[in-house]
Amino acid sequence: DCRFQNPEDLAALPGDAGLLVSQMGQMDGSVAGDLALYMPGGAIDVLFPGPALTDDRSWGDASCAPPDEAAFSPHGLDLLTRADGRLMLLVVNHGGRESVEFFEVTAAPVPALTWRGCAEDPGNAAFNDVVGRSDGGFYVTHMFPQDGQMGAMLQGALLGSDTGHVYAWSPEGGWSVVPGSEGPFPNGIELAEDESALYINMYLAGEVRKLDLETGEVLAVYAGGNPDNSTWAADGRLLVATHIAGLTETTACQDIAEGSCGFAFRIVALDPESLAAETVLEHGGAPMGGATVALEVGETLYLGTFAGDRIAAYRP
Repeated sequence: DCRFQNPEDLAALPGDAGLLVSQMGQMDGSVAGDLALYMPGGAIDVLFPGPALTDDRSWGDASCAPPDEAAFSPHGLDLLTRADGRLMLLVVNHGGRESVEFFEVTAAPVPALTWRGCAEDPGNAAFNDVVGRSDGGFYVTHMFPQDGQMGAMLQGALLGSDTGHVYAWSPEGGWSVVPGSEGPFPNGIELAEDESALYINMYLAGEVRKLDLETGEVLAVYAGGNPDNSTWAADGRLLVATHIAGLTETTACQDIAEGSCGFAFRIVALDPESLAAETVLEHGGAPMGGATVALEVGETLYLGTFAGDRIAAYRP
């Protein structure tokens, strides 16, 4: 389907109610985007920005004000059920500020998003992806310093230097750095079902790392390609969209507005304990390259991208 703006990350609503799509602008916040509801093969409806924004800060930092809707520029997102049973969508926002925004998702009479708060970055951070905890907190990847992107990228790509880490945020304790989470360009992130470990995609290291949250120990590593976003498959494995083109090809796709970025990618399924991998799909060129996420819905994998106008559907 070729009606999107950089559909960088995806989440599936319960009960076949559609896909939530993060339509990214630019990582520096210079181009706005939105959050849309997509019914595969059917309608695309923008859910945020939308109707009147209520200043309800019940889920975030009480000092964090509502976002500038005209500047809103989403990136990674995560959909989960809170301990109180309410459905929460967390979204990285680059527009006007660097923040994680909280939305409540309601389904009746139609799916809708209601802003419930935010947490603004602790200083000089550049976020990428976020994963929530059932207690209302979250983990978010910090790619590199906001004021030193190019230098950090070069050091990470050429020298393998650490450029960022993972931040934790909780309603009670605010921000903290997750011990052991440092690496070259932390990108996608997922949380174990029992919330005891993080799966961190170190893009410039070409690794997925399983990190024990109690000890800070790396329990397992998968090496292969440059891993972007991750999602959980129905069989309990971690689906990771990895880029297997060169950095030059990746950079050349940054300004695509229409059509598709054709650079090669691989979708791998990782065992959650050992990170042993099986290749699910490998592709480059038309009809779509540069996949950033693979989301399993029934028998279909939906693929999003950071550059281009389309979401692809793959049926093994």
